[in-house]
Order: sequence, then C-alpha cells, then structure tokens
Amino acid sequence: MIDNEIKAGIIDYNVGNVNSVQNAIHRIGYDCIISNQQDELKDCSHYILPGVGAFDEAKRQLDQSGLIPFLQDVVFEEKKPVLGICVGMQLLLSSSEENGIHEGLNWIQGEVVALEVEEPFKVPHVGWNDVQFTDNPLFENLEQGTNFYFDHSFECKIHEDAVIGITNYCRIVHASVCKENLYAVQFHP
Repeated sequence: MIDNEIKAGIIDYNVGNVNSVQNAIHRIGYDCIISNQQDELKDCSHYILPGVGAFDEAKRQLDQSGLIPFLQDVVFEEKKPVLGICVGMQLLLSSSEENGIHEGLNWIQGEVVALEVEEPFKVPHVGWNDVQFTDNPLFENLEQGTNFYFDHSFECKIHEDAVIGITNYCRIVHASVCKENLYAVQFHP
C-alpha cells in the first residue's frame, strides 16, 4: 500500500543506482520518482542522493546537473529530509582525496580518505557487515547489529558529532551520519 503523504525524489545525476533505490522505496510502500529536473522534484517530501563509482566523477556530474542550488534550498531552507547513499554520503562531506583532492558539498564536516586495512582484510571493502547504531529515526525498527552491504575503497572521516552508525572492518569505520535533516549511509540499504 502506497503512503500518499510521502514521495521520495531520487536524484538522477548519471552515477547512481537509481533503479535499485526505486525498487527498494516501492517495496516498503512509498511513492518515488527518478529525475534530474527541479520542476519534477520540487513537490517531493524526501530526497535520495544515490551514488556508485568515484567521488570526482560523481561531483562533476552533480555540478553539471545544475541541481546543487535546488538541493541546498531543500536542505537548508525547506529542511526536507535528504538521504545520501554510498558516494551520495561522501558528496555531503567537505572534500575527497579520491583521484586527487576534490571539494564536496561541505554540508557535513569531514573528508573522504583511502580505506586502509591490514591483512587479511582487503580493499575494496565488499560484503555484508554488522552496523552498530545510535538511537536515530533512520534505524527505527531495526535490530542493533543489522547486516548491510558495503562496497567501497574510500571511507568517510567525520569531524563533527554526526556519526550515528559504525561498522568494524579491521577497525571502526563510519557507516552512517546524521546532521539535522541530512542522513547518509556508506552501505547500500
């Protein structure tokens, strides 16, 4: 059954796994659209910034989309919920060192750095890991230690009190953040 009060706008900037996100949203009973057009997205109640691949290409595509001013208004003026997934989470941070130094959106203080692990752990981090999380609406109705799928070679180092989820992959890795109406996850929910 579709909840008509919630409509998610999946931001299509040519680097996201938009169809799988759309399927997941429909599976849990909500309506959503995939778009890169402000006029189609403006009436959404929630937004998702998915991402797959390298930070620099994702940021370039997002810049070229012309959606950044629209998203800034959604986040800071309208205060609508925004969820960043994987590279979508990384884009919310201040900068990334992937393929050179690149500026992020700087909506959450932190940077994206190479994931460094010791044997027998491997990079990229690919697979299912338990996530320990704080009491946050993002994880409502989930059991502590729920498994989520990770696929990344770079990690988010958060510099403010925004971390709401961690996983242990050779050491503690920031798996999720929340700052006001911004939510983000390194894993693929």
